[in-house]
Amino acid sequence: MHKILIALAAAGIVSLAGCQGGAAVKSEAPTQAAKPSISPEASKTLSQAEADVKSAQAQKALWLTADAALKDAKKAAEKGDSEAVIKNSKTASEQSKLGIAQLQYPVTK
Repeated sequence: MHKILIALAAAGIVSLAGCQGGAAVKSEAPTQAAKPSISPEASKTLSQAEADVKSAQAQKALWLTADAALKDAKKAAEKGDSEAVIKNSKTASEQSKLGIAQLQYPVTK
């Protein structure tokens, strides 16, 4: 009797599990637009710029122009414009490094 109850419970679970994935389930993947991709070089440059800006920000040496350039690079990445991503990322990295270097300048009175 005990084995029959276990078998019935298992059969019920299996039949309910089969109800989850039916033909009526719609997939949302085809309706979503494919996100434009950027080149591997642009992706690498953007990652480096993000790290440089984060470092400058942590040292309180972030220039507004570096932050703006990083934002422009991220917008270009969303549009899939690799050339603009590289250009803006390099600007952000360069200006972040200059901001950090500026900390070494002597203090003026």
